[in-house]
Amino acid sequence: MVRVNDPQARITPYRNGPYLIRGPFTLVDQDGAEIEVRRRVVALCRCGRSQTRPFCDGTHKAIGFEAESGVSDGASASPTD
Repeated sequence: MVRVNDPQARITPYRNGPYLIRGPFTLVDQDGAEIEVRRRVVALCRCGRSQTRPFCDGTHKAIGFEAESGVSDGASASPTD
């Protein structure tokens, strides 16, 4: 339940870069084990080539990763499951 004064996590996909997450959140792996987060703002890898996945290490710059910062043409922002 979200209360009116509770801060919410904000996820921002950066053009040609990572997803930045700001605000309170919990990061877990596919088995439900919590992944320790040591920063208030976290960058998650979007290119798939980071050596510190799920976190971004800047590899996207070296490999020329390209992705828009918003929803691509033809994609839906609504959940599929």
